[in-house]
Amino acid sequence: MKIALVHDYLTQRGGAERVFELLCKYFPDADIFTSLYDRENTIDLKERSVSTTPLQHLPGSAKYFRMLAPFYYPAFRSLDLQAYDLIISSTSSFAKGIKKSAGAKHICFCHNVTRFLWDIDTYLKEYSEYKKFYPLFEKLLQSMRKLDYKYAQEPDVYIANSSVVGRRIENIYHRKAIVVNYPIDSENFKFHPKKQNFYLVTSRMLGYKKIDVTIKAFNNLGWPLIIIGDGPEREYLESIAEKNVKFLGYVSDRKRRNLMSKASGVIVTALEDYGLVPIEANASGTPVIAYGKGGVLDTQICGITGVLFERQTPESLEKALLQAKNIKWDYTDIKNHALSNFTEKVFFDKVDVIIDYVRRNEPIARLEQKLSSQDLKVSVA
Repeated sequence: MKIALVHDYLTQRGGAERVFELLCKYFPDADIFTSLYDRENTIDLKERSVSTTPLQHLPGSAKYFRMLAPFYYPAFRSLDLQAYDLIISSTSSFAKGIKKSAGAKHICFCHNVTRFLWDIDTYLKEYSEYKKFYPLFEKLLQSMRKLDYKYAQEPDVYIANSSVVGRRIENIYHRKAIVVNYPIDSENFKFHPKKQNFYLVTSRMLGYKKIDVTIKAFNNLGWPLIIIGDGPEREYLESIAEKNVKFLGYVSDRKRRNLMSKASGVIVTALEDYGLVPIEANASGTPVIAYGKGGVLDTQICGITGVLFERQTPESLEKALLQAKNIKWDYTDIKNHALSNFTEKVFFDKVDVIIDYVRRNEPIARLEQKLSSQDLKVSVA
């Protein structure tokens, strides 16, 4: 079976790219395709050959890749994938638009619908520098939505990383999605049975992450808080923080693992479509205090692995923190929860079953039944 792996663009290292890296490792003989490739600033593909589109040759394309939005679908449609039996796309936008041969199958790992087309308000909160361009391009965006919907009908099967993304795929693209929670690299996390007297935030410092809510709550409580990460909000966040809040900026993976294993809890105030941080915390035996919407509903068990709070306010977070402080946590149980449900083995056991059923043209309903019978818990959104 000849396999092609396709990703939107390899110009950064985010959650979607980490998932694609796992796919590349699992399918070492597959050919890799993307629109743009910046070897120095993305996942490590070793010496693997990466095929790109004509966009690769535009000056500044890797740096200004978001500005090329109108050109991605033509670029992906131009890729010649006729020789492949199975195409696996990893996408938050355009890679789902590739063309396949008549007998081939296309499985789409859809991390989200194309947000700048369908979820503009949220996108602009994260990338406010593009806000001024939207009125100029509204007609173009309408045309792109039609194309996005059209090409969204072409994959044979969608895999969503969380229930909330699965529902979004169904609501916008009118396609059913199999929900398979993405894994962490479980070997990259430490377990420490004794926690220290501090809480941890590990995040990019962007407005929608709501780190200011966390800081205000800890200002009120006076408890020690460590924040790792960086971003455009850092200066503002430092200006509102009291002395009990420490900013470390970017730290090494080793230091991050160490802090995560020793923290009394990891705080997540953002609404995340999925979110790997809560699972990483659990793999370290550390409970999570998180805003109770989005992906954490798939990954957390209230009172066992963490505490969820109702509103993105300091008061609601404070209440959850006080509740968490009074729980006698079983740190080993927290670790085992992550290692039983979110490892690479669990993930690829499900993927193998899905590939087998897709190649045999089995319906999604029967696929869900098969996965459930193997104790591989998934759902169809």
